[in-house]
Amino acid sequence: MFASDTCLPYLAMSKKSYPLPPREERLRHQGKMLDEIMRHKRDEVPKRAAMMPLASLRALAETAPAPLDFAAALRQPGVSLIAEVKKASPSRGLLCRDFDPALLASTYARGGAAAISVLTDARFFQGQLEHLTTVKEMVTTEGEKRERKETSGAHATNLPIYPSTTPPVLRKDFIYDPYQIVEARVAGADALLLIVAVLGDNELKRLLAETRGYGMEALVEVHDEAEVERALKAGARVIGVNNRDLRTFAVDIATTARLRPLIPTECVLVSESGIHTPADVRRLKDLGVDAMLVGESLVVARPEERLGKVRELVRAGKGGQ
Repeated sequence: MFASDTCLPYLAMSKKSYPLPPREERLRHQGKMLDEIMRHKRDEVPKRAAMMPLASLRALAETAPAPLDFAAALRQPGVSLIAEVKKASPSRGLLCRDFDPALLASTYARGGAAAISVLTDARFFQGQLEHLTTVKEMVTTEGEKRERKETSGAHATNLPIYPSTTPPVLRKDFIYDPYQIVEARVAGADALLLIVAVLGDNELKRLLAETRGYGMEALVEVHDEAEVERALKAGARVIGVNNRDLRTFAVDIATTARLRPLIPTECVLVSESGIHTPADVRRLKDLGVDAMLVGESLVVARPEERLGKVRELVRAGKGGQ
């Protein structure tokens, strides 16, 4: 279905988990963490490209199944949930001690998540590109099973048949090079994250075009007024307001409220970070937000309570209490 370690041997590079060294902990407090992440990323990607040339990767991408429509999945009534598969973060260290990408994805899909985000950065978030492939295969398999079951039941009762919804999968990483876009598609991504803060205007336009050239969509992330203007100028259709300042990692959900008037209603608006309770979701709904990206509050939940937490946020997004 999608490429695994067999096709992408360089994935083995990302399997090691790293503790955050004291130097990088100091950088986080100094507001320079994003610069350090990008410094490492610009060193990491060429090494992967040396192991799997871009031409070979593009050939694999041509054989991948067509991506799902990420924007359409978020354009449902209310505030849709993008649930995140996240093991650790630079600000809080290890978050999910029972980390199992397939089980998390299954829980999110059963709970009603409209899409699933997968962190694939190894150095700072202990992620792997392999996690994305695992998640994609899990939700695809479960979606096919569910569709067969529903179709069979509809035939038996003469009820109308409606297609089941399989949540699209987003690659969340620090993407600056077209190589990362192609490897996302090969791994099974339907969409990917582009962070305005780390890209120039020409880079952003070029990466958006490359993403759409593979049938995917980009979640274009902004944090202030200037970045919103740049995202719109580049042609962003799905805009994510990160309530977390990536330079200091401070979180303020009021960031979404401040930037909301600047984002046209024809764009899909996603609020990211700092969303924990139904009250937070209702606040976003009142602002006219289309979707929320939630990670930490789900992965830190007790395993036996996680499904309930997902359903609670989904219910709140649809207007329930």
